[in-house]
Amino acid sequence: MDDPLIQLSEDYKWIDFFDFYWRLGLDGLSIGTILLTGFITTLATLAAFPVTRDSRLFHFLMLAMYSGQIGSFSSRDLLLFFIMWELELIPVYLLLSMWGGKKRVLGISLYGSNEPTLNLELLANQSYPVTLEILFYIGFLIAFAVKSPIIPLHTWLPDTHGEAHYSTCMLLAGILLKMGAYGLVRINMELLPHAHSMFSPWLMVVGTIQIIYAASTSPGQRNLKKRIAYSSVSHMGFIIIGIASITDPGLNGAILQIISHGFIGAALFFLAGTSYDRIRLVYLDEMGGMAISIPKIFTMFTILSMASLALPGMSGFVAELIVFFGIITSQKYFLISKLFIIFVMAIGMILTPIYLLSMSRQMFYGYKLINAKNFSFFDSGPRELFLSISILLPIIGIGIYPDFVLSLASDKVESILSNYFYG
Repeated sequence: MDDPLIQLSEDYKWIDFFDFYWRLGLDGLSIGTILLTGFITTLATLAAFPVTRDSRLFHFLMLAMYSGQIGSFSSRDLLLFFIMWELELIPVYLLLSMWGGKKRVLGISLYGSNEPTLNLELLANQSYPVTLEILFYIGFLIAFAVKSPIIPLHTWLPDTHGEAHYSTCMLLAGILLKMGAYGLVRINMELLPHAHSMFSPWLMVVGTIQIIYAASTSPGQRNLKKRIAYSSVSHMGFIIIGIASITDPGLNGAILQIISHGFIGAALFFLAGTSYDRIRLVYLDEMGGMAISIPKIFTMFTILSMASLALPGMSGFVAELIVFFGIITSQKYFLISKLFIIFVMAIGMILTPIYLLSMSRQMFYGYKLINAKNFSFFDSGPRELFLSISILLPIIGIGIYPDFVLSLASDKVESILSNYFYG
């Protein structure tokens, strides 16, 4: 049965012996992430211009990673999704190990019930025994929780970001983390609705804890990139809560936050990297007074920090606001629990400006580097300015007119939620 929401579909017999198919296609859920992937990968390739050691291999690995990501987002077959998911990890591992960093590997597989099939459209319309569905759900949840990351499986992320080259960090923050959230919606929510309905209150609790935990841990990080990494973990909490709300606004807000944070996270890591290129310092307590020497980088960093703390007019504000509406309108939770979740999320949103503005203060204000000997470095060049503005424009565009993204996914969101009794 063909899904009318899928476009540009391909469906070929792949391996006759195992009855495997090569099925690709785009729908409202995947189109936004695919456009984000293409955009961020292009800019990350441009950001990698200073890489001189084995630069051809570096760019080849970035493009190989891009292929795996596009394959994961457009797969309409569970085996193909799994293969692309794993394929994308190989270049990531090499990029991190050869140009600094640590590694993480994950894998999980599923076998269909009733008539064996791996077609996602058919699987979405099948019903499973509840026990089997719960087992599948837990398995996939662990896999996607590592990737997203969801606490307590987040510990690989700050170390990886702290060690990796900043163009790799752009891909990690902009796309890789979003693959976990995409998997949660595509597999756990769409294919396993009964189990998702049972586990969603726990996801809501974990998402709320994640926002507070990461936002309160971030100010304690001396390393600039680790502080931004914890900011990413905190923002992923909003996506988890949106998915767990099982409402139209909640899921739309989660999808919007996936796209929004993809831009904002990539931009912050790029600017952190350009700052490092100049001063060769990673610890915030060693920085200070950079605003006078690099006013363009200072301006862009300040604007994008504001975008990260959900300033009105920026994409982060709209995404988080819609997630709030998703919780308020949810029929699944009692009023007292909804008010408590909103209260705790609000505390997280208050903590966000504290760690982001203190980060800007430590980097750009004061006199530390001005008083240092041989203090001189160049401001942002045309390449870096072009990159920063290219990421900033969609952040402001989505903030002013979020329907750019929401209109793409609205039909698919309704289709997914039609499997639930809440709406």
